[in-house]
Amino acid sequence: MNDSSLHSNMPQALIDNRLETSLQLQRNAYFSHPIPSLAERRADLLKLQAFIRDNKEALVNAVNADYGSRSRHETLFTEIFPTLDAINDTLKHLKKWMKPQKRAIDLRNFLGARNRVIPQPLGVVGCIVPWNFPINLSFVPLIYIFAAGNRAMVKMSENSRHLARLLIEKAPTYFPREKLAFFDETGGVGIEFSKLKFDHLLFTGSGQTGRSVMAAAAQNLCPITLELGGKSPAIVCADYPLRKAAERLLFVKLLNAGQICTTVDHVYLPKGKTNEFVAAAKEIVCARYPDLNSADFTAIIDERAFQRLTTALEEARTAGATLVQLIPGKPWDAASNKIAPHLVLNAPADSILLSREIFGPILPILEYDSLEEPITAINHGPRPLAIYPFSNSAHIIQTLLDRVMSGGVSVNDALFHVAQHALPFGGVGASGMGHYHGYEGFVTFSKMRPVFYQASFSAMKFLWPPYGKFATKYLDFLTK
Repeated sequence: MNDSSLHSNMPQALIDNRLETSLQLQRNAYFSHPIPSLAERRADLLKLQAFIRDNKEALVNAVNADYGSRSRHETLFTEIFPTLDAINDTLKHLKKWMKPQKRAIDLRNFLGARNRVIPQPLGVVGCIVPWNFPINLSFVPLIYIFAAGNRAMVKMSENSRHLARLLIEKAPTYFPREKLAFFDETGGVGIEFSKLKFDHLLFTGSGQTGRSVMAAAAQNLCPITLELGGKSPAIVCADYPLRKAAERLLFVKLLNAGQICTTVDHVYLPKGKTNEFVAAAKEIVCARYPDLNSADFTAIIDERAFQRLTTALEEARTAGATLVQLIPGKPWDAASNKIAPHLVLNAPADSILLSREIFGPILPILEYDSLEEPITAINHGPRPLAIYPFSNSAHIIQTLLDRVMSGGVSVNDALFHVAQHALPFGGVGASGMGHYHGYEGFVTFSKMRPVFYQASFSAMKFLWPPYGKFATKYLDFLTK
């Protein structure tokens, strides 16, 4: 039976057996060939590239089917292009990344000895992939996993059934199962997957699930990279053109209908600037999305998420908030799971929209008198995955960088620090731990192995017991 025939009532023992069998297959392959050459790793990256290019339309259509309506342009821009671009960047730098690094030696003690740091594969890496960018968040990690010389098992989301079926069907054309295996979520798979004795585990998803995954991995002392989320704020300062900020913020906020871990969760504006921002937002958004049925506007992933967001809007309205719908027509449509873009003014601090990550096309606005207010508010909450300061003052930007900790930062824009191959991507505190992308991705999935090469003569012989007067004098010299 192949993976595409899995169904929700598969017996737990069979799930466990399939996962363990796949892991053992990959581990055995690793032990028989632990250090793939540069040529082999480049070949793996080119196979990933071919996988994406050969199946581009099928991948786009599968994600669209999983969403119900996912903008084709957004899939190409946020998933296909970044993956291909990251492959090209990695191919360009891989030879340099793989070279052993020379490190300084303490010449007083080890004259003639050498230090090296040798990047070596960890073995088998597990990836748990969310539904919001399932191509990007499965293939981009695979780039660095394969670049580091590893093998991979990838567990897809229950909301990515069409894509998972496609990946499971097509993967064997490009990679043997001892190199790469995809798994669908069929009920209970995710729990058992996180319990496997991987050499490293990458999880991308919610903080709540991340805690459970981390607890399961801890039983095996499995190193883990957590990419979570949080309430990433934008801070628009008084010196920055408000319309320019609105144009950039609303593009990011409405990309994928706001279903992005690094999107703008809420925005701080200088006191008295809300009406100007609202007017600009209405004009900008109407020009981009004439109505709710626009093919460029992505649907909410499922009924549960749709109900969570509409309930949050109604709760805020009931509590006295003002909802500003940014396109004409009905505010939402249950048949298509689409919700019109909204600004929310004067939401209570304890409302769902201000106390939990939104993950939808809804942008609360908060006003401030002095910059100290957003700084204090952000620092009193969990550390966000990103902050987005808007200012033309280098001093103000540096102040925010110094005083507000976050996983990453985009200055005078939002989100795009994630798209830079030369920058690591990762959270801090409640928004995650560890990094990948670029060189840091290669390092994350490698053992940066320290190796000391002793010289033919070693000064350590002077410290061999029994300790005498010479050893005493030598140690006194070393510890001056």
